[in-house]
Amino acid sequence: MSVVVSRESLLCPPGWAGVVTLDGAILATVPDAGLIEPLRGVLLHHLGESGIDLARLPARLPVQDTLGPATLAYLDAGHFAAAHADTEVERLPAGHPDVRALLASVDEQGAGESGMEKAASAVCVVRDGQDVIAAAAYRPWLDMAAHVSVLTAPEHRGRGLARRVASATVADAMANGLLPQWRARPEASRRVARALGFQEFGAQISVRWSARVTT
Repeated sequence: MSVVVSRESLLCPPGWAGVVTLDGAILATVPDAGLIEPLRGVLLHHLGESGIDLARLPARLPVQDTLGPATLAYLDAGHFAAAHADTEVERLPAGHPDVRALLASVDEQGAGESGMEKAASAVCVVRDGQDVIAAAAYRPWLDMAAHVSVLTAPEHRGRGLARRVASATVADAMANGLLPQWRARPEASRRVARALGFQEFGAQISVRWSARVTT
């Protein structure tokens, strides 16, 4: 377990504390040194033989806001189960107006959950007529991983479109030598990842809180 100060941590928004568990290891970042020992104490208090359940942390902290927890899954090339290409997948540049239109068609929470606004790769899309109804892209992470983002229009969900566009994006990421990473909270998103061969190895949570902690 490591708990360190990082005011510009990539694990959480500025001023927040972020915790990641990955394959038995725990990394946490805090914005102020005075929060190191309080957070370490809470983590140690709830650390069991099977690791730590991040969903229990907010109840032990004076939380003002929470993001997560979300699972972290990764895909080895040997486990990749590519989706059948029975629907044409088109590639558009990041920020394309048709992708922005899809983002605008969902609520703020759905758009934020997808992570599509931060994606930097080409966007793999499926259309219904002229409209983009499903899209996937990725954001490079430390030049090692590809953080995959997927979004499907609500009225077109349940048709396997997320898997198809995500499959194309994952193939692009691996072709560029990156390890595909999938971060998800909803079970539907986790099912798509598992269908493609992703395996869950950890979880992530971000909390905004004060220095006063109860264990």
